[in-house]
Amino acid sequence: MNNSELLRRNQSNPSPAVIDSPRTPPCSSCKTRSPIRYMLREQRLLFVFVGIAIATLFFNVVRFTFPPELRDDHHRALNSFVRLGSTIPMRRVLYETRREGSLGRVNLAGRVPPGLKNKNLRIVVTGGAGFVGSHLVDRLIERGDSVIVVDNFFTGRKDNLVHHFGNPRFELIRHDVVQPILLEVDQIYHLACPASPVHYKFNPVKTIKTNVVGTLNMLGLAKRVGARFLLTSTSEVYGDPLQHPQAETYWGNVNPIGVRSCYDEGKRTAETLTMDYHRGLGIEVRIARIFNTYGPRMCIDDGRVVSNFVAQALRKEPLTVYGDGKQTRSFQYVSDLVEGLMKLMEGEHVGPFNLGNPGEFTMLELAQVVQETIDPNARIEFRPNTEDDPHKRKPDISKAKDLLGWEPTVSLRKGLPLMVSDFRQRIFGDSKDDISAAAALVTTTTTV
Repeated sequence: MNNSELLRRNQSNPSPAVIDSPRTPPCSSCKTRSPIRYMLREQRLLFVFVGIAIATLFFNVVRFTFPPELRDDHHRALNSFVRLGSTIPMRRVLYETRREGSLGRVNLAGRVPPGLKNKNLRIVVTGGAGFVGSHLVDRLIERGDSVIVVDNFFTGRKDNLVHHFGNPRFELIRHDVVQPILLEVDQIYHLACPASPVHYKFNPVKTIKTNVVGTLNMLGLAKRVGARFLLTSTSEVYGDPLQHPQAETYWGNVNPIGVRSCYDEGKRTAETLTMDYHRGLGIEVRIARIFNTYGPRMCIDDGRVVSNFVAQALRKEPLTVYGDGKQTRSFQYVSDLVEGLMKLMEGEHVGPFNLGNPGEFTMLELAQVVQETIDPNARIEFRPNTEDDPHKRKPDISKAKDLLGWEPTVSLRKGLPLMVSDFRQRIFGDSKDDISAAAALVTTTTTV
């Protein structure tokens, strides 16, 4: 047999070993059993159960080491949080603070926690460079708070705040509230708006935008940062009242298309917005309706009756009385108003609250007081009355007395000399020592 035949036989008859041991495919069940085998091997499963038992024992021991009253307070706080979550609107801002004797407590937006009431606050005052705003800033700084003044200086003056420049707790921002602004604050006093007829009639569209858009922006700020918001509204929301004196329950008698409506209706809309944010979004709000106020730093020629009479008497000009002079007003000194605003902000009542002096004067009686204080020889000159001028204005402050514990203490005859000294210094450049001397005359007294 030659070599070629042997070679063919080897190719046609493969080795029996190769035929008898075919390649076995991998077992699919082996893959599924491998993690189980891994856990069962070397007592790994035992160690897993031991770890679970140790963790359970640890957390149970820690839980029972808390005092019983602390555990109860914790459960009560959690239960109250669940109940509040079902009743408070979804976008309401909530605060939590740790207090002695409890693990947590929920506070509504803007509400200052009881443990923090004595701590200094960060407060924004819109219109803080104006007449009332600057006096409010003085009191807040004196109390130890940090104050941010936002003002566009349409009627406000830097001179009203210059004595705070350099104080690290005071900031001044030139800004129009018609444009949004973002600040981190605890409270918002919203005073920004021209308040005298001369100024709010100068640009009525701008006046109503300030009342509506400006108030919207400040309420939006209060909502974002959880601040308490105070709106300074006005007695003008009562219009030419048919009820006398005017209580907060009176809805008013306002001309919606008159020359004063940009201010009157603007403030009424601002009150509406404020209450809608309170009811719909849970924002902490306060509303003050301010009656006629006088004092140092008033604009000299702003058209309001007290400033008009004082400036005219100092300049030896006739005192201009519009109409027959029998229309009445009530006049409160600015320090009384500031005290009322602060009590309202720190109190627990929304309002609205009338803040004014119930002492009622006709325009002729006011002119006589100015004559007695400045110049007995000052003449009175009568002119035609202005459009939509209210005939009577007197606040019913019984609500503020009962709920805020507030009432004015400075009479017209005590407060007017201080205002006269300030006007004399600004008109004629007299020494400011005269103002300090006049300040000593302002003492606590019964209302006029």
